[in-house]
Amino acid sequence: MSIFHFAFNVIDLDQTRAFYGGLLGCSEGRSTDTWVDFDFFGHQLSCHLGTPMSVAATGLVGEHKVPMPHFGIVLPYAQWRALADHLTAEGVDFILAPQTRFAGEPGEQSTMFFTDPSGNPIEVKGLADMNGAFAT
Repeated sequence: MSIFHFAFNVIDLDQTRAFYGGLLGCSEGRSTDTWVDFDFFGHQLSCHLGTPMSVAATGLVGEHKVPMPHFGIVLPYAQWRALADHLTAEGVDFILAPQTRFAGEPGEQSTMFFTDPSGNPIEVKGLADMNGAFAT
């Protein structure tokens, strides 16, 4: 099994811990005074103090412009739905509210976009059939 590692900058470690650990339920791993690791749905995020990446809404997907760059996770639909309901109940300010795109087409997916407290954009996709992640 391989896992993905992504290191990026955040502006405040306490806010980052509250967001990834508290809101998203990610387990915290190693840390120092300048960075903290999280288990992001089985993958390693390494959040370092620094200036976050520059982001612009330049990615055209369907009818929506989405922030680029962004990162995220593809989840089985039931897990995606539970997370979408949790984030909605917690009052998350979505860039793109939970919805289904490409209904009935190859690549049909549920999706939502939001940012962490440092403005790093995150997309969470939900698929009824995980084999659809690479549908053409």
